[in-house]
Amino acid sequence: MAPSPPSLTFAIDDPGKPDVLPLIEQLHGYLSDLDRHPPVPPSVTVDSLQRPHVTFMTARVDGTPLACGASIDRSDYVELNYMYVLPACRGMGLGKQMLEALEQQVRRTGARTVKLETGTALTESIELYERAGYRRCPPFGDHRANANSIFMEKNL
Repeated sequence: MAPSPPSLTFAIDDPGKPDVLPLIEQLHGYLSDLDRHPPVPPSVTVDSLQRPHVTFMTARVDGTPLACGASIDRSDYVELNYMYVLPACRGMGLGKQMLEALEQQVRRTGARTVKLETGTALTESIELYERAGYRRCPPFGDHRANANSIFMEKNL
């Protein structure tokens, strides 16, 4: 009997689950390692991801979390944040699928505008967002203009 193919699922998840915590820790380490000025504060905490206006999602293969992302309801738009794919899983389209799953979740809430901030050094991320229809926009919310940041938005 042939083994069954891997099962990929995208779902709202609890960032405090024991099997999700290593993913959050790697995300925080990744953000901290980026050459950003000023440095990224330790904002990626389980508490920050469990707030009422935050929806945290994971992509799991056979139950193992391999990617994550969050949407933050800012009332007049939704901000996508904390997108992360484990390095060993990059280049397989998981980031694109995670982005699509987050956008579907945003659509279900009735929101129509999505915004995000990404780093200028993250060329793969920038390409992903541009291919998905995101366009550059001015800084928004608490974000300030920064030579190392790119701000993007998309109308759903």
